[in-house]
Amino acid sequence: MHIGIVAGSAEGAALCYRTIVHEGAERFGLYAHPHVTMDSISFSEYMACVDRNDWAGVGELLLQSANTLAKGGADFLICPDNTFHQGLPFIESRSPRPWLHIAAVVAGEAVRRGFHRIGLLGTRWLVSSEVYPEQLTARGLDYLRPNPAERDEINRIIMQELVCGVFSPGAIAYHQKVMARMKAEGCDAVVLGCTEIPLIMNDANSPLPTLDSTRLLARAAVLRATSAP
Repeated sequence: MHIGIVAGSAEGAALCYRTIVHEGAERFGLYAHPHVTMDSISFSEYMACVDRNDWAGVGELLLQSANTLAKGGADFLICPDNTFHQGLPFIESRSPRPWLHIAAVVAGEAVRRGFHRIGLLGTRWLVSSEVYPEQLTARGLDYLRPNPAERDEINRIIMQELVCGVFSPGAIAYHQKVMARMKAEGCDAVVLGCTEIPLIMNDANSPLPTLDSTRLLARAAVLRATSAP
């Protein structure tokens, strides 16, 4: 099957694409991967909607990319941007192709690995939303959001550093501090719920096991694309 990627930030979309390619090669042999097409509307157009809390507008941009990708032959769609999933409910019924929901994929992996209380990390818009809580509670999982100060600083790191390709020791240290607090409050795993956070955080430097939303979505897309109907 043909995978359509609805891109958000360049860094997150590139990581998702690379993971699909590498996962394909691991499963099917050197250089092999499913057919992939990406559509990338200017990130600034999305952020103009986000800044005015216009999630329906975000949805319309997602739909625009969905229509482009469907015309290009995509069989299903993924969006490696957690925050923009808040726009999906506004347009999913009108989408020309089905979507793999990033939080549903992550929640399923949390269940598979036997986790119970999940820390949520991401932009302030994402962690204040119900994108992850809906998917986690539907599977009987508990969760913990960052406190307001943590949301603001992580959001600053994401929007001023990570999406711009800036990866600093201070950003790593701050994420480690928040994760350590979540661990102390009973979390047994943490969602890297911004598709750029995996560029600086992983199981090797995190106080908690990580659920890498970007790579999990990419791997789920490969499985879907190569599974028998």
